Amino acid sequence: MRRVKLDRIDLRILKDLQDDGRMTNVELARRAGISAPPCLRRVRALEEAGFIKSYHAELDIEQLGYEVMFFALVGLDNQSEAVLAAFEEMAAEWPEVRECHMARGPHDFVLKIVAHNTAHENELTTKLTAAPHVATVLTMQVIRTSKRAPGVPLDPEMALIDPLLT
Repeated sequence: MRRVKLDRIDLRILKDLQDDGRMTNVELARRAGISAPPCLRRVRALEEAGFIKSYHAELDIEQLGYEVMFFALVGLDNQSEAVLAAFEEMAAEWPEVRECHMARGPHDFVLKIVAHNTAHENELTTKLTAAPHVATVLTMQVIRTSKRAPGVPLDPEMALIDPLLT
């Protein structure tokens, strides 16, 4: 894919959409300091270039009956590409697994999992431990989340000093 250069306006649009994906194009344009039609063209170009992957709503898991969130650090008995891919496919099929990250270090994968309660968490952990090629599972239940920031940190002013951005 060709490297697309981002200017200060593009970065501002990305930052604002990342903070509030439901922002109207008119408000987005006002914040970026441009009119609505070129703002919409820029948004479409950012989507087509792959900078914007999707739009979604963040839901309150507790209101939807998921009282427990936990992370599972998973070690496999084999790191062949076929085994790694099979594990990723299995994790993708479990609706409770919200994120699956292959990791470097003492564990092969880090999973973010939601459960209705502690009993459900135990069922999921047992199911995970029994999965093919799983050698170790270490779980950590989340007590409280003090920060949840989607995406990446963006500073539109960095376009003025970072030659990779402009």
